[in-house]
Amino acid sequence: MAGRGTTATIALERARIRFTVHEYAHGPRHESYGLAASQALGVPPERVFKTLIAEVDGRLVAAVVPVGGQLDLKALAAGVGGKRAAMAELAAAERATGYVAGGISPVGQRKRLPVVLDASAMSYPAVFCSGGRRGLEIELAPADLVRAANATVASIGSPPRRSP
Repeated sequence: MAGRGTTATIALERARIRFTVHEYAHGPRHESYGLAASQALGVPPERVFKTLIAEVDGRLVAAVVPVGGQLDLKALAAGVGGKRAAMAELAAAERATGYVAGGISPVGQRKRLPVVLDASAMSYPAVFCSGGRRGLEIELAPADLVRAANATVASIGSPPRRSP
């Protein structure tokens, strides 16, 4: 990957964490980046995780949940010992992490935010998350993701809503 590394992949290499890089063509900005990654890579959406930036009691927190589900803001707040959570403004998320929306990784962020990984990740031998830019996913063991991101594991995701 010489010359094509991101701060996420560089951080993983420095930590001597094994990972696999998967690149794919991404579509327009308005699509669901995570679901697009799942489809492009042929991986079930419950194994592909998106990184969402929320504000818990005034501080930014990275929440990592399956792309097919939703973030439970109350559970996230509880997971970091807070009371109230809301989604962060996009500009604040991009500024703090150093990544653009659709490419925010839980690893290698500009400002190291607290990271909470949904507990469902621990049931898979490997999971996928953004490698630091759109169209780049990294595959690694969930325990290695926890170590690399210094993450807390908690049940913060809710399953996708089903239409009637």
